[in-house]
Amino acid sequence: MLRPTKGKTPRRPAPRKPYNNQKDPVGVYCRVRPLGCDDEECCIEVIHNTTIQLHAPDGLKANRNGEYKETQYSFKKVFGIKTTQIELFEDVAKPLVDDVIHGKNGLLFTYGVTGSGKTYTMTGSAGLGGLLPRSLDMIFNSVGPYQAKRFVFKPDDKNGMEVQNQVDALLERQKRDSQQNVPKTPSSRQRLDPEFADMIRPEEACKADGVDEDSSYSVFVSYIEIYNNYIYDLLEETPVDPLKAKPPQSKILREDQNHNMYVAGCTEVEVKSTDEAFDVFWKGQKKRRIANTQLNRESSRSHSVFIIKLAQAPLDADGDNVLQDKNQVTVSQLCLVDLAGSERTSRTRAEGSRLREAGNINQSLMTLRTCMEVLRENQMCGTSKMVPYRDSKVTHFFKNYFDGEGKVRMIVCVNPKADDYEETLLVMRFAEMTQEVEVARPVDRPICGFAPGRRQRNMAFKDELSRRLEERGGPVDTEIPAALNQLLQSFPPLPPCEISDPTDDQTLPRLIEALERRHRMRQSMVEEYNKTANLLKSMLQEMDGSLMNKENYIHQQQGKLGEKDKCIQDQKSEIDRLEKKAKMLEYKIDILQKTTNIYEEDKRTLQHELESRDHKLVREQSEKKRMEARMQGMVYDTKLQWEKECERRVNAKQLEMQNKLWVKDEKLKQLKAIVTECKTDRPDNPPTRPPEKPMRPSREKDRLRSASPSPVPTGAPVRPHHRRSHSAGNERWVDHKPVTNVDLDTVMQPNLPNSIKVSTPSEKALSKADKYVLTHQEVASDGEIQTKLIKGEVFKTRSGGQAVQFTDIETLKQENPTAPSRKRRSSENKPPQGDGNTQGGWTDVENRCSVAVEMRAGSNLGPGYQHHGCQKRRKP
Repeated sequence: MLRPTKGKTPRRPAPRKPYNNQKDPVGVYCRVRPLGCDDEECCIEVIHNTTIQLHAPDGLKANRNGEYKETQYSFKKVFGIKTTQIELFEDVAKPLVDDVIHGKNGLLFTYGVTGSGKTYTMTGSAGLGGLLPRSLDMIFNSVGPYQAKRFVFKPDDKNGMEVQNQVDALLERQKRDSQQNVPKTPSSRQRLDPEFADMIRPEEACKADGVDEDSSYSVFVSYIEIYNNYIYDLLEETPVDPLKAKPPQSKILREDQNHNMYVAGCTEVEVKSTDEAFDVFWKGQKKRRIANTQLNRESSRSHSVFIIKLAQAPLDADGDNVLQDKNQVTVSQLCLVDLAGSERTSRTRAEGSRLREAGNINQSLMTLRTCMEVLRENQMCGTSKMVPYRDSKVTHFFKNYFDGEGKVRMIVCVNPKADDYEETLLVMRFAEMTQEVEVARPVDRPICGFAPGRRQRNMAFKDELSRRLEERGGPVDTEIPAALNQLLQSFPPLPPCEISDPTDDQTLPRLIEALERRHRMRQSMVEEYNKTANLLKSMLQEMDGSLMNKENYIHQQQGKLGEKDKCIQDQKSEIDRLEKKAKMLEYKIDILQKTTNIYEEDKRTLQHELESRDHKLVREQSEKKRMEARMQGMVYDTKLQWEKECERRVNAKQLEMQNKLWVKDEKLKQLKAIVTECKTDRPDNPPTRPPEKPMRPSREKDRLRSASPSPVPTGAPVRPHHRRSHSAGNERWVDHKPVTNVDLDTVMQPNLPNSIKVSTPSEKALSKADKYVLTHQEVASDGEIQTKLIKGEVFKTRSGGQAVQFTDIETLKQENPTAPSRKRRSSENKPPQGDGNTQGGWTDVENRCSVAVEMRAGSNLGPGYQHHGCQKRRKP
């Protein structure tokens, strides 16, 4: 048979925190320590009980303006060099201790440069106890008579407290007493260390008012150290080896069900007196000093946190035992923090690992400043930026206090010597910014529904019962309940119970009847008592509920009233500010009016000066125009003269060119005559070239040089015959002339009528022609231009493309009209210097011929064409 599975119990939601819209600023106090020497230079002056003034030392460098200005900083209160420890405690720490006793949290930390008196302010010395011992003494003076027995309250390792019954607490006490290694509470202060003995004089003892006498209390202390962004428990029981250093185990931070941060696994020691608490604190101090000595650390470069936790719970209806209800337990704590010194790393002169550790300490303090800046910005500007609490263990541990879990107080300790001036400036700026941060005011803890004064009435009843029993001579039993005593006194007396005769049958029945009557009376009285108690309890609960509602309503109204008062104060301050601003603006208006009158006078003077300069400028412009007209006339005359001179020179140059042209014509006639004469000497029908021969030898045509012309033959004039070029015919030619060719302007040129002239061959041009000719030019070794006519036949291929088979090369030579500085070879890829008509690889014959050698299918220029001489082109 399958059993139904039991569902998982859902987690109980966290109790809803009461909302309070009232906020208080962070209380920042300043304490100035005395100078070490009387002749030492001082840079701080207390000018008021709330204001100090900083003077720049004489040896400090001047700033941009030439000197440092004196700056003033205001605090909630300033404590001078004559302030005693008790005065400081009365003003700063006593309100926090009073809140802890009444169930509210508190945070107090000291901040300043190393050597400014932070540790002395927190701990003190013999006969001059600091804030920590005085806080413990005030707590035990207030709740000492109402403390519960040891181990009645027990930490649950989740930042909460549990209430044990009397039997479990007794077993815990017996177990503790049986352990020899656990020290017991010292009997007197003489057993303490001399350094912490007699810190507080009896006349300086303090006590809180309004302590709830119907509750039981227990005090727990913890002592931790935050070094290099790690948390160490100074009260953890670990064997200490004085010869071999063993680093302590670091702790982690966790969040409880109420979203409060706590150190997981931290030791919490229950103490019952001020002496015992001092003893625990001194043990943590000794362990801290040993660890610093073995690990070569500086105590001033770590944060120490001493936590005082007060657990309180109401007594039951009888006022004898603590109420066994965890929800009724109230836990409040006071954190006393001694922060590390805030000096810069350059001043510490640390190196290596020490420098990195100092950087981590400064980083944690910088994170604290950043959190304060973001909180202030969110409150003043209405933004909702995330506060970087998690960037440092210090800020992460105390983030609940800044979120409204208790009051926050800070004591800024300063050293007035001149060497700490720059660090003191940074400390003052941080303190001034911190004062503008507001923290929500903690609310009062709920009141239990039992009637007040239970403890006193119970004690008075026990005393009265003991007295009566002693008068009767009976045993003193203080544990008899009050209801039983009332029943014994209200019952009728019993009849005589003596039996003198064995035959007496009336005494026992009469006694039995009296006892039965008393039993019935007791039963009826118990029922009536229970009814009355239940009725009274319900009435008390109703009254308590209505009272709670009224108190909540009163708190709400007080909050609204506080908001209204704050709004009124803000409006008054705004009105004062506006009035001051109006007066200042009126003063500025008067100054501006006087300045305006001066400027108007200057304006009139400048206008007169401007008018005089305008007249002068007009005169200069008219003079400039006359000068320009005169210069234009001179330019026109000069232009005419130069035009006539240019025309004369052009005519002379034309005449010279005509003479040269006539000379060339004469030379051409002589050349034609020589060619005609040579042709008549050759046979009329020269042998034809075999068709299978791919190439024929090139023929070189002679030319006449202008320096030594050939003589013209005498006799009858010979009629020159026209010589047809080898490329003439009825076929259609593709005349491939690259754009880099030089125009020779001579008669020795091929005549290709009806040809297709292209600079780059294409499939379309080759498909329309039968012949192909490539004109290639290069510079010969003697400086002449050598022109090659590379000829071929065009035929179609099987793949549908066009192919060219070269058949002849014709070579022509002529003088270079451009007079190149060096010869050009066909194998060179670089263009020759001085000839700008060739480009790259197109000067090579092979590169030019390879363009038209073969047309294959699949090329980008058409079916069957592949370009071997240049990069491929894509169709648009």
